[in-house]
Amino acid sequence: MKFSANLGYLWTERPLPDAIHAAAEAGFDAVECHWPYDTPPDLIRAALRETGLPMLSLNTRRGHVGDTPFGLAALPGHEGAARTAIDEATSYAADIGAGMVHVMAGNATGPDAARVFTTNLTYALEQAQPLGISILIEPLNAGDAPGYFLSTTAQAIQIIEDIGAPHIKLMFDCYHVGLTEGDVARRFEACLPHIGHVQIAGVPGRGAPDDSDLDYPSLLKRIKQLGWARPIGAEYRVTGETKDSLSWLPQYRLLYAKPLQNCHPARAKSAANMPAKDQNP
Repeated sequence: MKFSANLGYLWTERPLPDAIHAAAEAGFDAVECHWPYDTPPDLIRAALRETGLPMLSLNTRRGHVGDTPFGLAALPGHEGAARTAIDEATSYAADIGAGMVHVMAGNATGPDAARVFTTNLTYALEQAQPLGISILIEPLNAGDAPGYFLSTTAQAIQIIEDIGAPHIKLMFDCYHVGLTEGDVARRFEACLPHIGHVQIAGVPGRGAPDDSDLDYPSLLKRIKQLGWARPIGAEYRVTGETKDSLSWLPQYRLLYAKPLQNCHPARAKSAANMPAKDQNP
């Protein structure tokens, strides 16, 4: 199984090009980031070329309108700023060879927000598709992002299906789904036709994936059985040095060369036993 280092959380004490090199040295297969815009793209391109790692994705800027630090794309009255952020993200992604842009919705609710989000996503697709870039949307749990427009995979999939374009996909973050919806394996299987990227972190603390009530070896085995072969993003909070949090990486790479029960602490619970809060397909 392949893994991507999310440099919005890992090696954040280093400049982004140095963090790319650290990810390569640690054995990651790819990298992804949040907001790389303060780093000149040529420095990112050089680091990617030197390490041979692909950059999978980046986010539109968070924006700060009122109390919303999580994007602009669903905020009525801020369509101009949202589209500026989309233009910036798609241009930067094309410049560094990133294949996906996560369009952040922001804190909003109601039919006007849904309409604005759909309109801005359609605009994002128009900008991204000629560049060979896909658009991602991601539900966030209410504890980490109270008031965020997207909160469930079912809501995100409805938007994706309403738009009906092949290059808009779901960012399936197992941490957020585990907290909000439970039964992560079941939700992954239901969402699979719409998934563009997968991320992992410990549930409920968002630490490393081997510090989790969610049994990631069982879950990742199921994800692999369902045909997922692209790198899975490690997007977890680090306490101390990133290198000291990576004992899971070689272990999880070998998941399918070892008996499953030898690959996870005995205290971990099965993904199948996580409580299911939302039973909608």
